[in-house]
Amino acid sequence: MKKHVPIEDGDYYLTPEGYRCFTEQYHLKRGYCCQSGCRHCPYGFNKNTLKKK
Repeated sequence: MKKHVPIEDGDYYLTPEGYRCFTEQYHLKRGYCCQSGCRHCPYGFNKNTLKKK
């Protein structure tokens, strides 16, 4: 079961298109890689090769 991580200031920003983009801070707090190719992934996942660095 995945843990619920409350969203705080600095965990995301809004893109010009209006989407929520999670920051590295949020990903580290969450504690795992979702393997979705997130823009600020601190775990090194590459969506094109489907591998972590």
